[in-house]
Amino acid sequence: MKKLTVGSFFAGVGGIDLGFENTNQFKVVYANEFDKYPAITYETNFDLKVDVRDINNVKASEIPDFDVITGGFPCQAFSLAGYQQGFNDEKGRGTLFFEMLRIIKEKKSQNKQPRIVFLENVKNLVGHDNGRTFQVILDSLKHLNYKVQAQVMNAYIYGNIPQNRERIYIVGFLDEKAYNNFHFPLPIELTNKLEDVIEFDKKQDDKYYYSNSSCKFYPLLDEEMTKTDTIYQWRRVYVRENKSNVCPTLTANMGTGGHNVPLIRCKSGIRKLTPRECFNLQGFPSNFILPKTLSNTRLYKQAGNSVVVPLIERIAQNICKAIS
Repeated sequence: MKKLTVGSFFAGVGGIDLGFENTNQFKVVYANEFDKYPAITYETNFDLKVDVRDINNVKASEIPDFDVITGGFPCQAFSLAGYQQGFNDEKGRGTLFFEMLRIIKEKKSQNKQPRIVFLENVKNLVGHDNGRTFQVILDSLKHLNYKVQAQVMNAYIYGNIPQNRERIYIVGFLDEKAYNNFHFPLPIELTNKLEDVIEFDKKQDDKYYYSNSSCKFYPLLDEEMTKTDTIYQWRRVYVRENKSNVCPTLTANMGTGGHNVPLIRCKSGIRKLTPRECFNLQGFPSNFILPKTLSNTRLYKQAGNSVVVPLIERIAQNICKAIS
């Protein structure tokens, strides 16, 4: 089968794109990412120049045609970690979904409408504003003749990645037969453990470690963090052990220190995760390059904003089966 072309919006470092291309059935021909720093990481790992323009300024006639349009449109407006402003977000992040719709409509007017839509967002999008926000999204896609399926999926249940990360995935097809053939992946056994993606036994750079001199709540960490094979979090006034043996949801602010940052105790001391370990926990391969020109704070943000690559790949494989 000839590879299907993909147009990627809000591409970040390319997690969705990597998941699709890993099937060997898709080829990304266009990527748009407004933030220049993840675009640097993207271009380091893909043979594609990123369009770093604001999506509001992108016209469909200026970009290639593609079979599949993908987007992990900004989720801060819908996230439990944010203010849950949704479409009313004062920074306009909640309305960027409609810019993707505009691109689709413009392509449709040129008889080049993408056959398939793939979207990813935070779980809280489903219940935001008593479900009305999510319904607007589904209705908007249906108005453009897409038959749509959606499901909330967790990384450690469906992606074989030891991270507790729930996200909503939306897949739409123009072709009704493909829609009827499609189903989301079934749960799989979690065989990848924390020790497979976190270097508990390896000494890291001193900057990753907590100490009495660098951390005012270190004595409590030292007292409460007794295990060397699991992940803890500092929760403002207490230490929380993650007893499920998976990592809590990675966030974009992991590089800032303080509240909610995943912590581990190892032979060399108490430390936060490295950027590479965070990318490992999103299922990126070991040969995915983290540019040395970027600060760790930016890399933490990029990892936290990205997606679980193996789960994306499983969904993309099922899309292939549905259309073939």
